[in-house]
Amino acid sequence: MTTPDGGERPRVVGIIAAGGSGERLGADGPKAFVFLAGRPMVDWSHDVLAAVCDRVVVAVPAGYEDDGPDRIVGGVSRSASVRNAVVTAPEATVFVVHDAARPLIDHDLIERCVEPLQAFDGAVAAVRLTDTVKQADGAGRVMATLDRSTLWTVQTPQAFRAVALRAALEVDEALLASASDDASLVERAGGRVAIVEGHPSNLKITSPLDLAIAHRLIEEVPRGV
Repeated sequence: MTTPDGGERPRVVGIIAAGGSGERLGADGPKAFVFLAGRPMVDWSHDVLAAVCDRVVVAVPAGYEDDGPDRIVGGVSRSASVRNAVVTAPEATVFVVHDAARPLIDHDLIERCVEPLQAFDGAVAAVRLTDTVKQADGAGRVMATLDRSTLWTVQTPQAFRAVALRAALEVDEALLASASDDASLVERAGGRVAIVEGHPSNLKITSPLDLAIAHRLIEEVPRGV
């Protein structure tokens, strides 16, 4: 297979952003280290990424960098953490960025996000909106009902040509902090990003209810890669 950067085989490095707070979960520490079905949440994603990628770098809060291999201290924002991880992997031709808060990632979705990099600078997992979406002003007055047929809710993983992500991350800290995801930075730099249809079970855990749902899904569905 030809790599997006012109070689014969891609050097794929996974990055797990694992610096999120566990405050909304009622946890005493970072969300990525809350236990899910008997193990830290980050381990579920790490196992799957490690089966697909040549290397996996985990960006963690200070104090957690010695708890496993290839762990580095993250930055003051999520994208700053990704940048810190990118710097440690000069060998990468492809980066796959994933949030530890989405522990139900699977092997197939990662591979499908990497495939479009033959033609695109990035690719993001996403699901189609099923709810009606309205745009409102600051006072809460509805201004428009949006056409949901063109709208997607973006997830991770997000895969990028390494050269495109490196260039997109060369911005100041304020812009990194304001970025809603890494794909938006690549788009801002002029990169072309593709949508890859994900699945609703790739949920982001932000509340105790999400954690309970993830636990139930793990119990019901075999977690192979």
